[in-house]
Amino acid sequence: MDRQVRGSDDSEQTCDQIDAFKYSVNVEVQVRELDDSKDRCDEINTLIEDWDAPSNLENPRNWSALKKACHIIPVALLCLSVTAGSSMITPGIFAIAYKFNVSHTAAILPLSLFVLGLAIGPMLAAPISETRGRGIVYKVSMPLYMLFILGAGFSNSFAGLLVCRTLAAIAGAPCLAVGAGTVADLFEPNKMAGPGALVVMAPFLGPCLGPVIGGFSATFTEYRWTQWSTIFLALAAYILVLPTHETHRKVLLKRKAKQMNLPSPEPELPPREAIKLLLTITLFRPIRMLMSEPIVLLYSIYNAFTFSVLFAFFEAYPFVFMGEYGFEIWQYGLTFLGIGVGVLLGAVGAILVDRLVYQRIVREDGERIRNRGPEQRLYIGMVGDLCLPIGLIWFALTAKPSIHWIVPVLAGVPFAFGNVTVFISAALYMLDVYGPMSGASAMAANGLLRYTMGASFPLFTVQMYQALGVKWATLLLAFVCLLMVPIPWVFYKYGPGIRKKSAYSQ
Repeated sequence: MDRQVRGSDDSEQTCDQIDAFKYSVNVEVQVRELDDSKDRCDEINTLIEDWDAPSNLENPRNWSALKKACHIIPVALLCLSVTAGSSMITPGIFAIAYKFNVSHTAAILPLSLFVLGLAIGPMLAAPISETRGRGIVYKVSMPLYMLFILGAGFSNSFAGLLVCRTLAAIAGAPCLAVGAGTVADLFEPNKMAGPGALVVMAPFLGPCLGPVIGGFSATFTEYRWTQWSTIFLALAAYILVLPTHETHRKVLLKRKAKQMNLPSPEPELPPREAIKLLLTITLFRPIRMLMSEPIVLLYSIYNAFTFSVLFAFFEAYPFVFMGEYGFEIWQYGLTFLGIGVGVLLGAVGAILVDRLVYQRIVREDGERIRNRGPEQRLYIGMVGDLCLPIGLIWFALTAKPSIHWIVPVLAGVPFAFGNVTVFISAALYMLDVYGPMSGASAMAANGLLRYTMGASFPLFTVQMYQALGVKWATLLLAFVCLLMVPIPWVFYKYGPGIRKKSAYSQ
């Protein structure tokens, strides 16, 4: 009996020793795991610090000016090629109406549906660019774009032409949205104005060059060469993009961490949460900001209207220059060069104001920049919005056979200058006010309204000009622009107070 009791005590003591040993081992393992985890965190923090160091040439923001230019210029040319593709078909509208036996208004649908597709494409591109990088968006979307344009050129039915043009726009539009992200990857926020102006200029310059090229490609009986020309332009830009490298910070840090056998510095969200976040940024939040943010609402309406007037000119110009002056198709296409010159001058003006005015104010770092910093972005827009109605009134009063055709052509210069500078000013202002995330939503709202409204204007332009005449139809557009002239001036004065009441202002 004693032996059994003693054996039981020994057994209990052995079990206690085993439990104590297990506990000590578990504690040691946990401590070791904690130490390893701490070491890992330290290594990740070191990775991020090294990445952001000014001497790290792997960081795109530390690349040379030449290397940055070799990444920005191809992206700008991609954007230009896609937006030129929207309007390059306009000189072929007469041929489309003839070939498919449709009305002139129906023949405008390949233009309008393309512009509408430009509003849809960025919503699909945002999730991919944020998780997989910018490069894959450029290098995959553009071949699809060219294939759908090829389909539009070979289409033997009107429905097939419309479907291919719409899908081409959806496939090509991602570069318009991701281009701004590439600029943000390469430059600090206060140095984005110059390269940003180059990328922003493309959606305005492209539609102006489209009719110039398309005018030489189209005849009254054939439109297909407008599509082949679109492919050639896109292919030239695409070849320049192929050698470019990835620039998105998040993607590059993940690659670097993987090389060093470290966990990702920015752990990926579950697919459902990632999709929810990106839909919030690209769709739900933009719509909410349109309804609740005066800055987003008023600038989106302003930019959408002036952009739509540009697309209305794709019908107004042939109505005026072919109807009033007797131009041929290729001659009317050349009249858009006046608008193209205005776009270039607008981009140059925006860059000069940034370098000579805004950057000087930033360097002074006084009360002016601390309290009213974002409002300093509005100067070029305050000049440009005065030019918009001037250009339209100029065109309205001079577009008649008794006045030489060069006079109304030159009216496009102040109009385009104002159009570009108001948009650049609005974009920089909203990004400064709302920061990167909410600023992206504000720009998404702006783009959605801009392209949606731009798609509708060409459909009623001819009817409006026929009913009111060239003078009064253009003066009507000028009057609406005059109503919007105070917008940047009001925000310059009352912007700080409006920003304080905003739920999204940073």
